[in-house]
Amino acid sequence: MRLTNYSDYALRSLIYLAVRPDPSLLANISDIADSYGISKSHLTKIIHQLGQLGYIESVRGKNGGIRLARAPKDINLGVLIKQIEPDFNLVECFAVPVTRNDSEQDAHQADLPVTFIEEKKNKSLGCVISPACQLKSVFFEALTAFINVLERYTLADILSNEDELATLLFR
Repeated sequence: MRLTNYSDYALRSLIYLAVRPDPSLLANISDIADSYGISKSHLTKIIHQLGQLGYIESVRGKNGGIRLARAPKDINLGVLIKQIEPDFNLVECFAVPVTRNDSEQDAHQADLPVTFIEEKKNKSLGCVISPACQLKSVFFEALTAFINVLERYTLADILSNEDELATLLFR
């Protein structure tokens, strides 16, 4: 399993905002980008989406900036990742829209952005063995387990070493 840099930077931004020495003070995107050595323009898109999703509050104006809109204990990592990852298409047969089937229903119930390839006898839009392949169910099970583990943790859970993180971020 691998997350995009987008998700990585979103998580890092939330960590940054959570461990600020004075959480009432506003941060800005440049501070976060500089702390991690990442692109400010790329981070701007991420911060915007985190604001739209209600994780970050933006304050406009001369003394404006950003801060967490929720307490770290209220930010579930699995929920966040499902909201910001563009898809979880681990293999080709996860990548093409399909007609409704049991596997797709399972993906929908798990709220995972996964689609499965259309499977008809003697016709496949992707991999030739897709209609008979059982590997995709193994991958789907692994993906579901991955998300289930993330859903057991909140932002607060990964801040037990808050002082150490703050020392590294705010030197």
